[in-house]
Amino acid sequence: MLVDDSRVIRKVARQIVESIGYAVIEAENGEEGLARCKAAMPHLVITDWNMPVMTGIEFVTALRAIESPRQPRIVFCTTNSGAKDIHRGIAAGADEYVIKPFDKDALISRLQAIGAA
Repeated sequence: MLVDDSRVIRKVARQIVESIGYAVIEAENGEEGLARCKAAMPHLVITDWNMPVMTGIEFVTALRAIESPRQPRIVFCTTNSGAKDIHRGIAAGADEYVIKPFDKDALISRLQAIGAA
Protein backbone atom coordinates (compact mmCIF):
# COMPACT_ATOMS: atom_id res chain seq x y z
CA MET A 1 0.00 0.00 0.00
CA LEU A 2 1.18 3.50 -0.85
CA VAL A 3 -0.06 6.33 1.38
CA ASP A 4 0.89 9.77 0.10
CA ASP A 5 -1.03 12.92 -0.79
CA SER A 6 1.19 13.40 -3.86
CA ARG A 7 -0.12 11.60 -6.95
CA VAL A 8 3.36 11.90 -8.51
CA ILE A 9 5.10 10.20 -5.58
CA ARG A 10 2.47 7.44 -5.57
CA LYS A 11 3.01 6.90 -9.30
CA VAL A 12 6.81 6.68 -8.99
CA ALA A 13 6.68 4.42 -5.93
CA ARG A 14 4.01 2.25 -7.58
CA GLN A 15 6.24 1.61 -10.60
CA ILE A 16 9.12 0.63 -8.33
CA VAL A 17 7.23 -1.75 -6.04
CA GLU A 18 5.27 -3.29 -8.91
CA SER A 19 8.60 -4.00 -10.64
CA ILE A 20 9.52 -6.28 -7.71
CA GLY A 21 6.19 -8.10 -7.68
CA TYR A 22 3.84 -6.18 -5.39
CA ALA A 23 0.22 -5.49 -6.23
CA VAL A 24 -0.40 -1.89 -5.14
CA ILE A 25 -3.29 -0.18 -3.41
CA GLU A 26 -3.12 3.60 -2.97
CA ALA A 27 -4.45 6.02 -0.37
CA GLU A 28 -4.24 9.82 -0.39
CA ASN A 29 -3.94 10.24 3.39
CA GLY A 30 -3.51 8.30 6.61
CA GLU A 31 -7.21 8.08 7.37
CA GLU A 32 -7.94 6.47 4.00
CA GLY A 33 -4.90 4.22 4.38
CA LEU A 34 -6.00 3.08 7.81
CA ALA A 35 -9.48 2.20 6.55
CA ARG A 36 -7.98 0.18 3.70
CA CYS A 37 -5.63 -1.63 6.10
CA LYS A 38 -8.54 -2.52 8.37
CA ALA A 39 -10.36 -4.00 5.37
CA ALA A 40 -7.34 -6.02 4.17
CA MET A 41 -3.95 -5.80 5.88
CA PRO A 42 -1.19 -5.35 3.28
CA HIS A 43 2.27 -6.93 3.45
CA LEU A 44 4.01 -3.59 2.89
CA VAL A 45 3.08 0.03 3.59
CA ILE A 46 5.06 2.96 2.23
CA THR A 47 3.84 6.20 3.75
CA ASP A 48 4.55 9.89 3.68
CA TRP A 49 4.85 11.84 6.93
CA ASN A 50 3.33 15.20 5.96
CA MET A 51 -0.24 14.62 4.80
CA PRO A 52 -3.59 16.29 5.39
CA VAL A 53 -6.32 14.66 7.52
CA MET A 54 -3.95 12.30 9.38
CA THR A 55 -0.16 12.60 9.46
CA GLY A 56 2.12 9.69 8.74
CA ILE A 57 3.09 9.46 12.41
CA GLU A 58 -0.57 9.28 13.44
CA PHE A 59 -1.23 6.72 10.70
CA VAL A 60 1.69 4.46 11.65
CA THR A 61 0.84 4.64 15.34
CA ALA A 62 -2.81 3.73 14.65
CA LEU A 63 -1.80 0.99 12.20
CA ARG A 64 0.51 -0.66 14.74
CA ALA A 65 -2.36 -0.61 17.27
CA ILE A 66 -4.56 -2.79 15.03
CA GLU A 67 -4.75 -6.42 16.18
CA SER A 68 -3.66 -8.49 13.21
CA PRO A 69 -2.07 -11.91 12.81
CA ARG A 70 0.28 -10.37 10.26
CA GLN A 71 1.88 -6.98 10.79
CA PRO A 72 2.95 -5.17 7.62
CA ARG A 73 6.43 -3.85 6.97
CA ILE A 74 6.24 -0.06 7.15
CA VAL A 75 8.56 2.39 5.40
CA PHE A 76 8.42 6.13 5.83
CA CYS A 77 9.15 7.94 2.57
CA THR A 78 9.42 11.62 3.44
CA THR A 79 11.35 14.88 3.22
CA ASN A 80 11.71 14.91 7.03
CA SER A 81 15.39 14.03 7.06
CA GLY A 82 16.65 15.06 10.49
CA ALA A 83 17.99 12.47 12.91
CA LYS A 84 15.20 13.31 15.38
CA ASP A 85 12.59 12.74 12.66
CA ILE A 86 14.08 9.39 11.71
CA HIS A 87 14.14 8.26 15.34
CA ARG A 88 10.57 9.48 15.85
CA GLY A 89 9.38 7.61 12.75
CA ILE A 90 11.03 4.37 13.83
CA ALA A 91 9.71 4.81 17.39
CA ALA A 92 6.17 5.21 15.98
CA GLY A 93 6.50 1.77 14.37
CA ALA A 94 8.19 2.17 11.00
CA ASP A 95 10.67 -0.53 9.98
CA GLU A 96 12.66 1.68 7.61
CA TYR A 97 13.01 5.24 6.41
CA VAL A 98 13.65 6.68 2.91
CA ILE A 99 14.34 10.35 2.27
CA LYS A 100 12.64 12.13 -0.65
CA PRO A 101 13.62 12.57 -3.37
CA PHE A 102 14.39 8.89 -3.84
CA ASP A 103 15.20 6.66 -6.77
CA LYS A 104 14.56 3.01 -7.53
CA ASP A 105 17.86 1.82 -6.09
CA ALA A 106 17.39 3.70 -2.81
CA LEU A 107 13.86 2.39 -2.25
CA ILE A 108 14.68 -1.19 -3.20
CA SER A 109 17.76 -1.10 -0.97
CA ARG A 110 15.62 -0.07 2.02
CA LEU A 111 13.04 -2.75 1.20
CA GLN A 112 15.78 -5.37 0.99
CA ALA A 113 17.09 -4.26 4.39
CA ILE A 114 13.78 -5.26 6.00
CA GLY A 115 13.20 -8.41 3.95
CA ALA A 116 10.48 -6.84 1.82
CA ALA A 117 12.24 -7.12 -1.57
